[in-house]
Amino acid sequence: MPYTSSPPSAAAPASLIDSRQAAWRLLTTLGLVVLGNSSMYVVSVVLPAVQAEFGVGRADASLPYTLMMVCLGLGGIWTGRMADRHGLMPVLCVGAVAVCGGFVWAGLSGSIWGFGLAHGLMGLIGSSATFAPLMADTALWWNKRRGIAVAICASGNYIAGALWPPIVQHGIELIGWRHTYVLLGIVCGVGMLLLALRMRQRAPVAQMDAAPAAVAPAASGAAPSPLPLDRSRPFGLRPLHAQLLLCVAGVACCVAMAMPHGVMECVNGIFEIFPKKNCSNTSTMGYSGVLNVEWIALL
Repeated sequence: MPYTSSPPSAAAPASLIDSRQAAWRLLTTLGLVVLGNSSMYVVSVVLPAVQAEFGVGRADASLPYTLMMVCLGLGGIWTGRMADRHGLMPVLCVGAVAVCGGFVWAGLSGSIWGFGLAHGLMGLIGSSATFAPLMADTALWWNKRRGIAVAICASGNYIAGALWPPIVQHGIELIGWRHTYVLLGIVCGVGMLLLALRMRQRAPVAQMDAAPAAVAPAASGAAPSPLPLDRSRPFGLRPLHAQLLLCVAGVACCVAMAMPHGVMECVNGIFEIFPKKNCSNTSTMGYSGVLNVEWIALL
């Protein structure tokens, strides 16, 4: 990442908005999202093996995914507040430890409850650290290309959904789901820690004007002064109204993902590519294959 004269703990100068440094930071952010959100998409791949080993039904086997998604929503509030107060790097480091520890805990768990609580930890502190905080940080580093920048950041979630299931499936076939989980935790945790070190710099502080002031014409030969950023009325709405609408849009967007993927395979019309047979007989390869297609399509 290019060198900047401002100290890492201070806010970056506004001149870095839409800069090359912002582009490098966006690439780092993409890697963090891919690593940090891995747990959301691999749990359904190991679901048949976990169900068979612990001797539980489908309802109990879906508990880890449910706990993880509930904790992800709750943890996003806390990690977002901590990122505002202390900066991104400490939050990301804690999230990396949670992802690594959660995978290792799940791989060593002796019951479905231990397996579920491990995923709850990964959602509460791990995945939540690489979701809302990074989306908000990305928006602050871009002005002209803010939309595409936030879209690239969000696409890391879908890249994770397309990348990790086949890798985990291959690991299950070679070394079993427990060793695969431990190895995945080490890879994702160490990778997140290394990338978090590149996120020391705080985002530029945007000028909060009620309305953008008129900019006087630049003198001949002088560079035009940048327009002040008006973020007091997102989408032209009051902040509370905009936030409520975004909440509704988020729920509407993720309705399909709200169902545990172990139940989704039984929905008629979605899994017509499988032979007509009972869900409990569906191979693990079917899980990873459908998840791969699903997230590539979303991407």
